[in-house]
Amino acid sequence: MKDFKTKYDIILGSQSPRRKELLSGLDIDFSVCTLPDIDESYPETLQGGDIPLFISAKKADAFRTMLQERTLLITADTIVWLSNRVYGKPVDEADAISMLKDLSGHTHEVFTGVTLTTLQKQKSFVVSTKVTFASLSDEEIYSYVTNYQPYDKAGAYGIQEWIGYIGVESISGSYFNVMGLPIQRLYRELLIF
Repeated sequence: MKDFKTKYDIILGSQSPRRKELLSGLDIDFSVCTLPDIDESYPETLQGGDIPLFISAKKADAFRTMLQERTLLITADTIVWLSNRVYGKPVDEADAISMLKDLSGHTHEVFTGVTLTTLQKQKSFVVSTKVTFASLSDEEIYSYVTNYQPYDKAGAYGIQEWIGYIGVESISGSYFNVMGLPIQRLYRELLIF
């Protein structure tokens, strides 16, 4: 069987610079394609990891007309989950501050759903990572939101940024999943896709 690197023309369907950076780490050739205003709504009955799993497949469907014979499309979605509540991207500064206050001193889960799509088949999977935050002061939260403006990040934080350095007490699972792409699992799935 041909290696996925030569078998497919790989497209990352994502606007995330972090996903692009992580996929680049696999030393594979790929292109990035984005579509404006992809609907990221989901049924209210979905919980936890089922939410980004649903959204990553929905994103793939939005690209379906662009697929060609050798195209392998990768789409993904990440959420933060705490106390049966989803924390997506904050809408503004107040929302970001509120999210970080909720996460402060607690353990939350980060779920990333990934969908691999070709004209012939599709496979989706979800990866979970538990992250424990120290108690953060209001000053630390405000400083982070002001200086880093994490409005494009689920849960209003980037683990690879200052807040991760000073706030994350422990992590159980994939660090890269928290950044937005469970790259080790993705590589294993690509090998057998």
